Amino acid sequence: MSTATAVGLRRRHRRLIAIVAVAIAAAMAAALSTVFTQSKAEAHGATVFPGSRQYFCYFDALAGNGALDPTNEMCQRALDEAGPNAFYNWFGNLDSNGAGQTVGYIPDGRLCDGGGRGPYDFEPYNAQGDWPKTHVTSGATYEWRYNNWAHHPGRFDLYITKPGWDPNTPIGWDDIEKFETIQDPPQSGGPGNDGNYYYASLTLPERSGYHMIFTHWVRSDSNENFYACSDLMFDGGNGEISGVNPNADFPGNDGGVNDPDPTDPDDPTDPDDPTTPDEPTDGTCTAEASVNSWGSGATVEMTVTNTGASNIGDWMIHWLWPPDSGITITNAWNTEISTMGDMQMAGPAGWNASIASGQSVTFGFNVNGSLTSMPELDCIPS
Repeated sequence: MSTATAVGLRRRHRRLIAIVAVAIAAAMAAALSTVFTQSKAEAHGATVFPGSRQYFCYFDALAGNGALDPTNEMCQRALDEAGPNAFYNWFGNLDSNGAGQTVGYIPDGRLCDGGGRGPYDFEPYNAQGDWPKTHVTSGATYEWRYNNWAHHPGRFDLYITKPGWDPNTPIGWDDIEKFETIQDPPQSGGPGNDGNYYYASLTLPERSGYHMIFTHWVRSDSNENFYACSDLMFDGGNGEISGVNPNADFPGNDGGVNDPDPTDPDDPTDPDDPTTPDEPTDGTCTAEASVNSWGSGATVEMTVTNTGASNIGDWMIHWLWPPDSGITITNAWNTEISTMGDMQMAGPAGWNASIASGQSVTFGFNVNGSLTSMPELDCIPS
């Protein structure tokens, strides 16, 4: 098996516009016999370093035209068994009612998909096999990274397989032990971007050979939880990735940052770095909604404002309907709206993509269902 460094050290902030990614995802999903309806979206994240199975599989498989062609055999098996939705929604391995539950709630053998209670089929990611691996050094300190597709407060509980674990058997709770909890970590860049992430310093336990890390993200603002399994080879490596297409690009993963230098100009912990987390790097925008409800339906008028100092050439608004709300979009104007699973996303109609500094554009849509106010809106500029 060849070993390839995913992305050159220190290369960060490669922006893959969310509206393009989800549009490609929806189109390809339709081509592969999944439903793509007119009416786009929010999701949440997955481990970027050490890379999780769902993260590696999607970017290993992603072809230039948006199609999926995995190099890794286990990723191909996951695609064959469950279809493309879990690939295109690699950041959506979730349970809306997880509420931090572990033993007795998530069955043995189903840790990697959290028991399979989410909107996408991640069950194949529980299988034993030769998944993409991150090569690391036992006891070394790295910069842990977790994609922040949508920002939520909470904690990340990290578990690792115990010494003597048999990788040929399903992973159960008795096979793992918690070694780290990361509470409300800082962000490198804002949400809605493949290449941005939460980050924290992480010292790995002493291990040798092949092991697996299970990450359980427990939100503190809702019962929604997220799950990811990452495969590691403790062989003296420094973040190199094996079992993937050597030409693949893995946003946010630059082969691992070992003991980040706080004086490094590309280190997100450097206070003098002009791209220090939480500072906008590509412009800013806001979205405001006005809802005219009549009980069984509503009309929503949205205003998108460029609050940055320079023009933006594209934008995306995304949100999540409340669970089991039954709300559906019936028609829209001055926008293109798409739905995939539980996610909603609105982009420009084309002519209104560019917004000058301080200016606004408007769009709207009608819905069926009880809607008196819009959920939290995220505006992502480009």
